[in-house]
Amino acid sequence: MSNIKISPMTYEDIDDVLAISFLSFPISWSRESFLTELENNFSYYVVAKSDDVIVGFGGTWIIIDESHITNIAVHPSFRGLGIGELILKSLIDLGKPHFISSMTLEVRASNVVAISLYNKFDFKEEGRRKRYYEDNGEDALILWKRNF
Repeated sequence: MSNIKISPMTYEDIDDVLAISFLSFPISWSRESFLTELENNFSYYVVAKSDDVIVGFGGTWIIIDESHITNIAVHPSFRGLGIGELILKSLIDLGKPHFISSMTLEVRASNVVAISLYNKFDFKEEGRRKRYYEDNGEDALILWKRNF
């Protein structure tokens, strides 16, 4: 998608990010959680915009030489267009100036679309968190990308 622009998330983006989060996750983060992320020195968030409309977002924490992806979401009307891939690539690129050596995340074991995206970027399953998700007790796969 050539008209998608990735930019740092701002306070003005919170309402749109929150709306996408509620549409994307059974248990969304709160407004306060996203506001706290904008003030966290270890947190980096981006938004994907199509014609100045926010269609997705993603975030990561960078601590020492590791990056932990906290969330990636794309508005349901814009899924399947490569926006998640652009967001993930931007989060990986954010880690490069920090000389990260690895990147990790948790993903629902049933989320085959997300797992496929992460595999495309060389994330590998290295563990499982049993009953990680509160809404249904589903396991989370722990994925790592170590080849930076």
